[in-house]
Amino acid sequence: MNEEPTTAAIQRYLDALPEDPATDLIIREILGRAVDRLRVLCGALLYRGYPRLTRAPLNLETDDMLNGVVADLLTAMRKVRPQTVRQFFALAAQHTRWQLNDLARRLDQQPTVLPLSVMGLPTAPSTSASMLTPEGRRIWAAIDGLPEEEREIFDLVRVQGLTYAEAAGVVGTSVKTVQRRLTRARLILAERLAELRPHGADASEVPDSGSNAAAGEEPDDRTAH
Repeated sequence: MNEEPTTAAIQRYLDALPEDPATDLIIREILGRAVDRLRVLCGALLYRGYPRLTRAPLNLETDDMLNGVVADLLTAMRKVRPQTVRQFFALAAQHTRWQLNDLARRLDQQPTVLPLSVMGLPTAPSTSASMLTPEGRRIWAAIDGLPEEEREIFDLVRVQGLTYAEAAGVVGTSVKTVQRRLTRARLILAERLAELRPHGADASEVPDSGSNAAAGEEPDDRTAH
């Protein structure tokens, strides 16, 4: 018999959470079932957005982050009750970023520009909001300013590292819709951040919404992490 899909299992536990008096037990069941995806989330945010934390002196690893995030979620979910899988992963992403920003704030004394490719742009956030370069602040402000549906898909796929199928399951839509929203997000970012494209780039390099390859997307059967 096939194992119950992760998203379905998490949703079942979330549905049971409000009425069940043994909340800690249910919360632990949710976190246990979600641990593989939480590991993907921690690794994606750490290595793509905060690579300096993985080097000396901190030498932070994905499982170090995972342990802290799971502990934070256990505490947070005693007060905050996500109703859907989408809300659960949004809460997890929020706590992961808070942990990374806190670690970075303690570690860094000087601004450091860290490479993170967002649509091929050359700059990205360094370790915390207070240490972003002006270009980095613009990039992440543009991402935050995306329409809600496009921003959610961009975060799930490009930041958290979920596959198209996983993101579709979280959002409750089709893989094709995920692809369309991601393409729209990239087009919007390309337009809003046109002047930050590498020297020599022109409008012809903006991806065509009808082409997954041009949009930098993986095929539908993209392998899960």
